[in-house]
Amino acid sequence: MTSRVLLVSAAMTASLRRAAFDDGDPLDASGAAHARAAAGALPAAEAVVTSPSVRCRETAEALGLAADDAPAELAGLDAGHWRGRTLEEVAAAEPEAVARWLDDPAAAIPGGESVADACARVAHWLDALRPAAGRVVAVVEPEAVRAAAVHATGAPVSAFWRFDVPPLSCTELTGRAGRWNLRLGAPLTAG
Repeated sequence: MTSRVLLVSAAMTASLRRAAFDDGDPLDASGAAHARAAAGALPAAEAVVTSPSVRCRETAEALGLAADDAPAELAGLDAGHWRGRTLEEVAAAEPEAVARWLDDPAAAIPGGESVADACARVAHWLDALRPAAGRVVAVVEPEAVRAAAVHATGAPVSAFWRFDVPPLSCTELTGRAGRWNLRLGAPLTAG
């Protein structure tokens, strides 16, 4: 049996607007309004999960979804010491660390994790889904969508940065462990 996973990226926050590493902030007024406007755009699902972040939980709520779980594997990239800072700010203060992190998927953010580690945990979650699970809606961080795209396509982890994930877009995966098909993101709109 085939699994169907709809990955919905979180709505807009102040951190996203500033292009800053997630700081645990809630949806901003615009993000919440856009999510409420998209309520009803997703098909019924047997399970709804979210990344553990505030913005993902609030996005799910605004979409009218009641999450069953918040698996740790679907968390956003652990930004460690860079949390709340923009990439520009970090690059000015720690240019070597930023260059290493952007060039080498196995290089971890100081006090955080590597892109390779984030991709591995999302891949583990996907491959652990039971084929009988039916449709799963997962409201997740953009990094989790990127990691799922890397896994589904069999792309090298270095391709992680090649996937742009707009807020409130839906990316669909169908298949099962070891074989996934990817339907690229579409904006969520009601009706």
